[in-house]
Amino acid sequence: MDLDTVRTFVAAADSGQFQEAAAELAVTQQAVSKRIAALERNLGVRLFTRTPRGAALTIDGQAFLPHARELLRVAERAIASVHTGRRPLRVDIIASRGAASGLMRGFHHAHPEIDLDVLMLIDIQTTVAAIRSGEIDASFRAVAAPGRPLPEDIESVRVLDEPLQLLTGPGHALAGARSVPLAQLAGHRIWMPGIVPGSEWAAYYDVLVAEFGLTIEATGPNFGSDALLDTVADTPALATFMGEHTRLVWPAGHGLRRIPVTDPTPVYPHSLLWHRDNPHPALATLRAHLATTAAAHDAAGSWAPSWVIPR
Repeated sequence: MDLDTVRTFVAAADSGQFQEAAAELAVTQQAVSKRIAALERNLGVRLFTRTPRGAALTIDGQAFLPHARELLRVAERAIASVHTGRRPLRVDIIASRGAASGLMRGFHHAHPEIDLDVLMLIDIQTTVAAIRSGEIDASFRAVAAPGRPLPEDIESVRVLDEPLQLLTGPGHALAGARSVPLAQLAGHRIWMPGIVPGSEWAAYYDVLVAEFGLTIEATGPNFGSDALLDTVADTPALATFMGEHTRLVWPAGHGLRRIPVTDPTPVYPHSLLWHRDNPHPALATLRAHLATTAAAHDAAGSWAPSWVIPR
């Protein structure tokens, strides 16, 4: 489909006048009429009816208009994708309340002049494919899970080790503890319905369970963080793990406790992934920012799976 005819159709629909559309597009009114006629032949429908005041959309024209606008938006995004210096930096943060979101908020505060598109993808294979195709510029992930090495053209750097905390309701046996040794959690039910089988965080918790004899239950549907907090608050037998940098707000009446885990402290490793040939100038700025703000990794008294990449 010729985008010039689509662009002409949208201009005529917005103005209601072929003459005004011609002026906007810097062409003759005859050219507008020819383009609209060509589009109507292509679609096999009438898009406009002539009126004393100009041109009015037919029912088919009204139905086609939102799709025509979307065609033009897609075309604009396609053009912008090859002009890296003029398009936003596109970064996947997985979830809006997690640590990666906080890292990107810090970057935006330090560099407000850089335009950002923030996305939230789940599956790491989908994410890696998006990085390789240029659909996104970077992603925050824990890499590389056993048996799933990154492609050679994907670079990564570890940017944050996030300590895990135990989240309990007020009636839980550990609710009054100022901290809890990791080994002491053996025998307690830790409920995490958001674990997706095959994900990198599922691989992380599989190793944590195996090394420290924990019981993590991923049963039941995942209704989101609000439902998780409600259930933990009301069920003394359940607790859950939560990253230290996860931002959540719960009602005062819930009485939830966030308890540091020690001896050792399990840390969730966040890394930045990007394509080694990505030319976007803001990507280098993001990497430099994270290099100056990231804390030291593999701190004494912390634990992470052996497959986690080094700093």
